[in-house]
Amino acid sequence: MAVLRTILTIVYIIACLALVVVVLLQEGKSAGLGAISGAAETYWGKNKGRSMEGKLVKFTTVLAIFFIVFAIVLNLKVF
Repeated sequence: MAVLRTILTIVYIIACLALVVVVLLQEGKSAGLGAISGAAETYWGKNKGRSMEGKLVKFTTVLAIFFIVFAIVLNLKVF
């Protein structure tokens, strides 16, 4: 069981580092002064779900869920 706990801990650390990197790769959510003139309503603003930014948001959500589940599993006294 100690080997399984070690492997899960290593995977957990990799997931933590990946979560940090993905969060740092994302753009800020504030529109700035462009929101006043309507400049935020561009093609990329409307289709953000299909862009790289949308994929980063989805990947961040998956990694955050993975992070929480692994934290709970590693905290159990089964191992």
